[in-house]
Amino acid sequence: MAEPLKVVVTGAAGQIAYSILYMLGHGDVFGPNQPIILHLLDIPPMMEVLGGVVMELDDCSFPLLAGVVPTDDPAVAFKDVAAAFLVGAMPRKQGMERKDLLSANVKIFKVQGEALDKYAKKDVKVLVVGNPANTNALICSRYAPSIPKENFTAMTRLDQNRATAQIAAKVGVPARLVSNAIIWGNHSSTQFPDVSHAIIDIGGKPTAVPEAVKDSSWLSSTFIETVQKRGAAVINARKMSSAMSAAKAACDHMRDWFLGTQPGKFVSMGVLSDGSYGAPKDVIFSFPVTIKGGKWEIVQGLEINDFAKKMLSTTGQELEEERKEAIQIIEA
Repeated sequence: MAEPLKVVVTGAAGQIAYSILYMLGHGDVFGPNQPIILHLLDIPPMMEVLGGVVMELDDCSFPLLAGVVPTDDPAVAFKDVAAAFLVGAMPRKQGMERKDLLSANVKIFKVQGEALDKYAKKDVKVLVVGNPANTNALICSRYAPSIPKENFTAMTRLDQNRATAQIAAKVGVPARLVSNAIIWGNHSSTQFPDVSHAIIDIGGKPTAVPEAVKDSSWLSSTFIETVQKRGAAVINARKMSSAMSAAKAACDHMRDWFLGTQPGKFVSMGVLSDGSYGAPKDVIFSFPVTIKGGKWEIVQGLEINDFAKKMLSTTGQELEEERKEAIQIIEA
């Protein structure tokens, strides 16, 4: 057995974390031979609830779980961690605007960035789940100058999984047969779900999604709108934000980051933009990436048509506006 990996989950008493913790303990993220020590951070009023979560972790009797550290102290939570799931944030509620979320949550991620900078391993891999995730990740990285900027990512894997599921349902195949769906830009209603480069395995034959779907009108309208608005649809139906699906996506994201992507496959991650595909620089922008040896790389050379360029421009502008507003909030 390898040395235990220290993993922090913030908002650890919440609903998303509840599902993440099971998958972590079960070995679904770091592999079946990697023991972990869980650092669970939440706010003081939630410590009793967190105690119940720790009881359940004990009762699961996971072979890979080498220890659990529940705390409301960032200095304890972030000490020597190699992976961070930053879930804790004010959840989006029915009728809330993203700007309301930004104002409430950006200060949380400043504090967590400072704690990561001071206490975490310098090669820690940070995944921001709490919304608005892209801009929260940017602020977090801004306050952790000793950690490489490429180690801060935002979750758009949930959107990718949603896109994959919509395509699979349309064609009538299992979701596992659909690959290389892309989410460009922000984890918001301006994101661009793009399946022009996606593949479906039909009877053992790789087939381009547009060819398999045979409905360009649906792909350029209903499909995009459904993925963009899926989070709001879940809130309307469930009266709460996505939890189980968000947890699964977070674990997918971190697993691929640690263990790598399969040959010929790419995944969507919010990463620091270098200006690829005309995206604005120095925002956390979702791109298709491949991962090897724990390092992500933006997939280059994909053909982008005029429709896609317009969509990328819109979501990029939103991210620039969010960055400006977040910095104003922090510096006020």
